[in-house]
Amino acid sequence: MREFLRGASLLLQGFGCWRRHPRVMAMGLLPAAIVGFVLLAGLVSLAALLPGVVDAVTPFADGWPSLWATVIRVTIGTAMVGAALALVAVSFTALTLLVGEPFYERIWRTVERDLGDDDLARAPGFWASVGDGLSLIARGIGVALLAALVGLVPGVGGVLGAVSGVSLTGWLIADELIGRPLSARGLSAADRHALLRGSRARVLGFGVAAQLCFLVPFGAIAMMPAAVAGSTLLAHSLLEAEASARR
Repeated sequence: MREFLRGASLLLQGFGCWRRHPRVMAMGLLPAAIVGFVLLAGLVSLAALLPGVVDAVTPFADGWPSLWATVIRVTIGTAMVGAALALVAVSFTALTLLVGEPFYERIWRTVERDLGDDDLARAPGFWASVGDGLSLIARGIGVALLAALVGLVPGVGGVLGAVSGVSLTGWLIADELIGRPLSARGLSAADRHALLRGSRARVLGFGVAAQLCFLVPFGAIAMMPAAVAGSTLLAHSLLEAEASARR
């Protein structure tokens, strides 16, 4: 639990960068706002169409007693909403990082300078970022489907689906955010994943904290600059932990 909370605290430290670099951080709000409002429109549309969609996929319940038909349809509707939220969270991160790549690179490089590292190689290029984003969305679809299936478990499905969705999506978000500062140090994708697996609780704490920001109105928009800054701090903490373990 201590490592989990330490990871969450790194996101809070990322918010602290607003005090030191308000102009740089503010630039990260624009791409987040653009992507956020587009995805919000999609969620609103889903909410409006949800009753009809649920009825369309449950024709078998038309002849059931009213109580049981309502229970199954509410369960399926809840599972769909959970899956949509998980997919939106991952898609938001991937699309925002892609749209705002120059702004977010400036944020994490500013944090690197604060930490004394100013001689890093350039981050992956545009097409590498596109590939990372598509990979993240594909994995996010898998998480959304899993959360939807778990959400169908009678009685406890809603809770289990929400917990599994937040946890798995949080890991994916942390993995994507930390990719820039680690790639700039020459770490391959395999090296990066091995580094993250060595500190699972800390990485998960950071990712879950970022994911929970989506539950706050406009929290995702405010979270992105802080998450980019915090992920740079997370990268440093993981590299320091690995160096200490080797001694």
